[in-house]
Formats: sequence, structure tokens, C-alpha cells
Amino acid sequence: MKPIKIAIDGYSSCGKSTLAKALAQSLGYLYVDSGAMYRAFTLFFLENGIDYTQPAAAQKAVAAVKIDFHLDPLAGNRTLLNGRDVEDRIREMDVSQHVSPVATLPLVRRALVQQQQELGRNRGIAMDGRDIGTVVFPQAEMKIFLVAEREERIRRRQEQLHQWGEVVSVENIRRNLFERDYIDSTRSDSPLMQAKDAVRLDNTNLSEDEQLAICLTLAELRIAAANA
Repeated sequence: MKPIKIAIDGYSSCGKSTLAKALAQSLGYLYVDSGAMYRAFTLFFLENGIDYTQPAAAQKAVAAVKIDFHLDPLAGNRTLLNGRDVEDRIREMDVSQHVSPVATLPLVRRALVQQQQELGRNRGIAMDGRDIGTVVFPQAEMKIFLVAEREERIRRRQEQLHQWGEVVSVENIRRNLFERDYIDSTRSDSPLMQAKDAVRLDNTNLSEDEQLAICLTLAELRIAAANA
């Protein structure tokens, strides 16, 4: 049976990765966290003291970065930066504060879009991000634009950081999310927007199981149509 490409876009802390992971696992597809790829680039810039606003420095850094994914039986999907597991490190607040500006850089976006498209070639894939349905896989058979109310997104982000052992004030989280929303939506290169053929899903009041059930039903319809 011919597999499909599933593109999930939306704002920060809407649960895109949670949904994409669950769909990939349920369907036996590859899961790719595109946001983790941008975070890994950001971490590389920060750790190496690279001024990503300087084109020459950023270009040199892009050529030195290789991002891969590894599925750990116990720890789940892990992001590798030049062979090093950085899955936990890239979720910390200092990376979050810089990832949106880094993601606006055309040379970074071009490099990662190429990698992402290669990952999805001739296979079933579930990928989440901010331009998956509009730029990376504009022909994806299934597109979801995930949304949630801002206060719920703030609550989820605080809970996530708490699980990682980070104590961050609600105001700092709110400021970070608002800034990222603005930057992601107004950048000139591949801004965050809902694809015309995407299904908009508000999961503010949905459990993870409820949203998965909705999207699995949609996936079954899309798979059937692709194989008709």
C-alpha cells in the first residue's frame, strides 16, 4: 500500500511533536521533528560563539552542521548534532530564546528543507514544524494546522520545562512564546501560515488520545484516497 506524507504545522507548544510522533508510531511511519533540527542549528551557533546575524559566519557554520535522528528503545526519538545526542539540551530556554531568529535565516532554511525533503523521499513520514505543509511538502496528502489557546500553550510549556528540571516564570514563558509567534509569522522566508488544504484542529480541550483518534481517522481516509 502506498504510504502518504503527513505535515503538521502550528505555533509553539501546541503539541505538534506529540501528535506527529503518535501518528508515526501508529502507522509505522518515520517521524521527523523539524523544530529539533532548527534548535540543533541554534545550539551549534551558541556553543561556538557564532554571530548568526553575520552571513559569512553563518554560511561557514551551516556547512559544518550535520543533523540526524536516532530512535532509542527507552528514550524515544533523539536528535544528534554532528553525532552528539543533544535532544535534552536543545529544549532549554537559552536555545528557545534564539531559535526563531535562527529559523528566519534563508541559508539555514534552505539547508534544512533539502534535508527534510530527502528524509521523506519514497516513504511514509509524519513531520511537524511551521512550513511543512507550505514549503517542505506542499503536495503532502494530509496536512494539519494545530492550534491551542495561548494560556493553555503557556501551561503546557511550563509543565514541559518542569519535567526537564527547569524552573522558569510564567511571564518569561509568555514573553518567549509571544516573541516566537511574532517572528515565525512575520519572517520574510517561509512564514508560518496555514496551508489552504490543511485541516485546522484546535486541541485546547482535547486529550492526546482524543486528538490522535481524530487524526488517525483522517489518515485512514487520506491513505485510502491515495491508493484508490
